[in-house]
Amino acid sequence: MGIFDKILGKGKPEKNIRTYQDFWDWFLTKEKTFFEVVKDRENIEEQFFDVISPELAKINSGYYFLSGMSDEHTAELIITVEGDVRKIIFAEELIAVAPQLDRWKFTALKPQTDIENVGIRMNDLEFRKDNIWFYSNEIEGYPDEIDLVFVYEDLNEENRSSATTGICIFLDNFLGELNFATQIDTFSIIGKNEAEKELVPIEKLKDFLLWREREFTEKYKDSEILVADDQFSLLEGTLENGMPLMAVVNAALLKYKAKASYPWISVLKITYDGSNNDGLPEEKDYNRINNIEDLAIEKLPLKDGHLYIGRETADSCRSIFFASKDFRQASKIFDQVIKDNPEYKITLEIYKDKYWQSFESYNVN
Repeated sequence: MGIFDKILGKGKPEKNIRTYQDFWDWFLTKEKTFFEVVKDRENIEEQFFDVISPELAKINSGYYFLSGMSDEHTAELIITVEGDVRKIIFAEELIAVAPQLDRWKFTALKPQTDIENVGIRMNDLEFRKDNIWFYSNEIEGYPDEIDLVFVYEDLNEENRSSATTGICIFLDNFLGELNFATQIDTFSIIGKNEAEKELVPIEKLKDFLLWREREFTEKYKDSEILVADDQFSLLEGTLENGMPLMAVVNAALLKYKAKASYPWISVLKITYDGSNNDGLPEEKDYNRINNIEDLAIEKLPLKDGHLYIGRETADSCRSIFFASKDFRQASKIFDQVIKDNPEYKITLEIYKDKYWQSFESYNVN
């Protein structure tokens, strides 16, 4: 057993970590050693991140870490989820109950940075405020969509992949992790010679996004109130492989004029064995999956800002669709659904789709 094994208590019985508070109670027993590791700026990955990572994994997956000295006397730990919308709530909740310590600062998600302090260098490319611009595209029929074009002065076909990664890292630092993940609907990256509009300095991006957000909020603050007037339609089709597809969608909701006020789409996909039933679930799985779906509908009601859109069943997979005003509660509910049903392979997607383009294929708009 090495010296750090002894200091960090490896080999000793540990309290079984199940909650955020359990983690912080455990952290407090190690914080002096962790502080010295961060202060010395050596082996932070091995002696700090690799130690806290398995403990946090007992609560939830998807946590990543940044750490350093925010000043001469204070160490900072930033919990990041690398922009994964499904995990943002878990970083926020963890930090919300962090202890107040004189020599520690705990931060949920990478914070925004002043443009003067943002400079990225990777693969011999530099990304800074004087070689990046942007402009906005207006998409016909989708006036609330924020579609941006980022213009990088040194872009060419050989470095396009590296430049795209560099721009994303730059924006993640400049805007902050939460804003970069949630404020922009779609974007592309081009070279200066490809630009089709007047270039806007990148330092004006924050103000532009705040303006668009205020405009959006004002537009939909008096949206018509949805009432429980569900009109579900059964749709049947055939996949390219010849297997049947069955969908149930709320046709009344798909005619809702203020779709953009529920911009976050959640898709829960439950995989089952449909090999003996043309890709459709047999009775046992059918009943169990319906129970899972019913529970999700109960836990994500209209009064909390969620709309049940419907479901699609085909090729050994049930996909369940919701639209929400915000993504956080859906993240938590579906994360628990996945944990509570280990007998199925269940995956979750959450993405922004202000006009519910995901459902246009049902042809009931």
